[in-house]
Amino acid sequence: MRSLRPVPDPSTATGAAGPDPGGAGTGPAGAAPLVVTRDPDLLDQVGRLAAAAGTSPAVTGEPAQALRRWTRAPLVLLGADLVGEMAVLGPPRRPRVHVVSTRVVPDDLFRLALAVGAADVSDLPASAGWLTELLTDLGEARVRPARVVGVVGGSGGAGATTLACALGQGAARRGTTLVVDTDPAGPGLDRVLGLEGVDGIRWDALGRTTGRLSARSLRDAVPRRNGLGVLTWAPGAVDLVAPFAAREALSAARRGHETVVVDLPRVLGPVPEEAVAHCDLILVVVVPTVPGLSSAARVCARLADPGRVRLVVRGGADAALVRRAVGAPVLAAMGDQRGLDEAVDLGLGPVRSHRGVLGRTAAGLLDRLELLGEAA
Repeated sequence: MRSLRPVPDPSTATGAAGPDPGGAGTGPAGAAPLVVTRDPDLLDQVGRLAAAAGTSPAVTGEPAQALRRWTRAPLVLLGADLVGEMAVLGPPRRPRVHVVSTRVVPDDLFRLALAVGAADVSDLPASAGWLTELLTDLGEARVRPARVVGVVGGSGGAGATTLACALGQGAARRGTTLVVDTDPAGPGLDRVLGLEGVDGIRWDALGRTTGRLSARSLRDAVPRRNGLGVLTWAPGAVDLVAPFAAREALSAARRGHETVVVDLPRVLGPVPEEAVAHCDLILVVVVPTVPGLSSAARVCARLADPGRVRLVVRGGADAALVRRAVGAPVLAAMGDQRGLDEAVDLGLGPVRSHRGVLGRTAAGLLDRLELLGEAA
């Protein structure tokens, strides 16, 4: 078991350069999770779970010391044995405080947990799996969460699914990427990306999720090849995914990847609506015809927060004219890719060559998205 290091008391610390009180293996100083308990059994169980998660928490059995680190730690695990003492001190409210017990939880513990602002009360070993995933996600915390880009067709046959998959292929060259399929009536993005033969979970396996989903669990479970994963629907599946399950999956996707691309249907259901809420930017693929522009304007009007919407125009068209007709700025134009159907049939995905039309379009969009993210 990886050792757990107590938190040194700043008032008694001596020497110019001592060990980092934040613990090892979790990033910069102050980034270690904080465990507050005097219970040796609880400390032993949390220590084993932390070792399995690859992190080293800071530990203290003194509530006064815990109070000094209370707001700086990314996560606080408060032992049931010290909840009462912490409640007396009145720690400031903060997220990600969890009360943990190794014994039968008494009724008054929930009242004390509320007094310290805890999100929940968990017992070990029953909650060991959940706690390990919580600590694992913390150890994998990124400097910034993934950028989430939604793609939707302004009209039928505009090529939104093709663009979403092309963006996924392009983003996977830059970092870990997940393409999320939110349309159960679509072709199946695993088929479009050539991943239909790769083992992994689909939406139907997540539809009954009731607990927290870790980033690593999702990343390791979906069909994946060379940094590109896909979360899609099994053949014949229907949209029976609960909003909570969709929210957990999308949150885990964002924590566990550098880029998430969401293929959205034009008619939103429970899963697409959750996905739209997670998107930093939504690309609407527009066919520059009178019906295409009219349909795209209706799609944009249904999307909340128009400031997140940008247009990708098929073929050549006057960007100012398209903007006036649809009511959103044009980000890029997308030409037709020769041999697209053949590339998909061969299991190569829509981007057969990153020097082709789609490959260059995807790369240019990703560059623009990075600039937009930096400017936000």
